[in-house]
Amino acid sequence: MRTTLVDIAREAGVSTATVDRVLNGRDGVRERTRERVLSIAGRLGYIEETVPAAPRAVTPVALDVVLPGGGNTFINNLAAQIADAGAQRPDVRLRIHSIEGFDPDGLARKLDSFHGASEGVGLVGLDHPVVREAIRSLAERGVPVMTLVSDISHVPRLGYVGIDNRAAGRLAGHLLGRFLRTDSGKVALFAGSLSYRGHEEREMGFRHKIAEDYPGLAIVELREIRDDTERAYREATALIERHPDLAGIYNIGAGNRGIARALTESGLARSVVFIGHELTEFTRRFLISGVMDAVIDQNPRVEAREAIDRLARAARGETRPDGPAIRIQAIFKENIPES
Repeated sequence: MRTTLVDIAREAGVSTATVDRVLNGRDGVRERTRERVLSIAGRLGYIEETVPAAPRAVTPVALDVVLPGGGNTFINNLAAQIADAGAQRPDVRLRIHSIEGFDPDGLARKLDSFHGASEGVGLVGLDHPVVREAIRSLAERGVPVMTLVSDISHVPRLGYVGIDNRAAGRLAGHLLGRFLRTDSGKVALFAGSLSYRGHEEREMGFRHKIAEDYPGLAIVELREIRDDTERAYREATALIERHPDLAGIYNIGAGNRGIARALTESGLARSVVFIGHELTEFTRRFLISGVMDAVIDQNPRVEAREAIDRLARAARGETRPDGPAIRIQAIFKENIPES
């Protein structure tokens, strides 16, 4: 019996329309699927069986990712994951840029430098008027812009890859309130900078959760530490001196090492509930030693992969390069994943 398109489609696990597109050399089929259909068509005798053709050359798209520099371990991990994700994509020419993390003018200048040189831009963005204007300028020129980790409001961005930061703040409030097991007490907040919308959203989520379920807890201070370990140490040391009866700390951003050091030196490491973000080599040790009680984590590997994939697809004209939401995970001493 003569082989038909239906036979090839059944064997390849695709539709007859896909088989027809492949055999007639039309676009719209993934290269791996194309190779499988041709191989099966040759084996079944529908076409002459030949050595599989080499994949069609694809012109790489030029993508740029701008990340804040400094000692933020999570951002450094994210940069490494983005570089790795880009290296695995022959269809992408990736450039990673590191700039001062709290300088909106510097970030805007960097974005302006991509005019005519980039086909897609990702950034951890400061929510500031000059940054928003730079993003609008790129969008007007047809360059898709993706925000990572911290979103930016009122801009024509392609999308956002990161966790729901408001939900993360609420989770931190829930965990701290449950760990304290008291109707009253003093709580302090640390943030890198509230010019990051993500940090602002975490603060709002935390405050709302505390007000809703733990109204006896008093948030006595909020200190911005610009994700600097030494500044975090100085601010935490001064905070403990002002409030020796402090019950809990929620660190919205980086700087956990400085806070942990201050708590350890003051002898309060196991009496003050300490909640922070991102599982790193340092927070892993703090969880094991009991200095930190919980870490709210996001997966930089998944964020890197999704950001590069969505930007690349948008650069090629796909209208809705959507992807999955990034999951929030609470990590304790008892469930630390393998490194």
